[in-house]
Amino acid sequence: MTSAIVPADLGFFSTLASAASLSAAARELGVTTPAVSKHLALMESRIGVLLVNRSTRRMSLTPEGELYLEHARRILGEIDGMEELLGVSKAIPKGLLRVNATLGFGRSHVAPLISKFVRKYREVEVQLQLSVNPPPPTEDLFDVCVRFGAPPDSRVIARRIAANRRLLCAAPAYLAKHGIPKVPNDLTKHNCIGIRQGEEAYGVWRLASGRGRNVSTEAVKTRGNLTTNDGEIAVNWALEGHGVLMRAEWDIERYLGNGRLVQVLPQYYTPDADIYAVYPQRHQLAARVRAFVDFLTLSFTQQAAAAKA
Repeated sequence: MTSAIVPADLGFFSTLASAASLSAAARELGVTTPAVSKHLALMESRIGVLLVNRSTRRMSLTPEGELYLEHARRILGEIDGMEELLGVSKAIPKGLLRVNATLGFGRSHVAPLISKFVRKYREVEVQLQLSVNPPPPTEDLFDVCVRFGAPPDSRVIARRIAANRRLLCAAPAYLAKHGIPKVPNDLTKHNCIGIRQGEEAYGVWRLASGRGRNVSTEAVKTRGNLTTNDGEIAVNWALEGHGVLMRAEWDIERYLGNGRLVQVLPQYYTPDADIYAVYPQRHQLAARVRAFVDFLTLSFTQQAAAAKA
């Protein structure tokens, strides 16, 4: 019995989907445009569904084509991973790399590094998806997830790629008008900008003082008239003088450096938010995963050193 899905079609369709037209795909594949059109028609005939909407100049994938592409690229990525594990590919990073990161940090820090990464490793194809909350670490949705804090799951590898901490801050104009908090409980009298992210209790800020056995922690229930699930929006509200914000140092350090934001209650410690690259144990030997995680670690280390200098 002839299979409707032919392995050779997977790479063909992945290349075709990346091209703007049949002629562009033909140039990429090194064949004629009629040959590409014929190959596609044979695929659709075997499967029994239309995969691509064609026009004279452009083409677009049908919903079935999108589904076919998603699975084709996942399968091709697994084949590349198998070759790397077996030593067939000589550990050259290549294939599909699925990356997840949080909205604000992914947009401002991870995406620019991916741009540099694919210039260095041209055989790697990266799909970046940003989300409010990190996906469950045990679900095989992504090859690498960049997140704040190590996941409480031993079935995945969590590599710390950068130190990070949360800081309290506000615009100088806001503090001049409303006063500077002296102790954590003073925050209850201030407008605090809320961020609904992750699984942490919303509106509760924990601040610690002392060291070692003498550490004491206070949980402050904050209030405010502005709330968002996007950290970048929250930072902009703080810059505009709307209130006090708790945000990761990586997101606000440039504003602290130029004076647009001022640290609040600097003598108190807020929860760490170290940055981790999380990936399944079975991916730890894949060259594309190792190369990407190493690249992130080196880049963040260099950025931190430059900021201190």
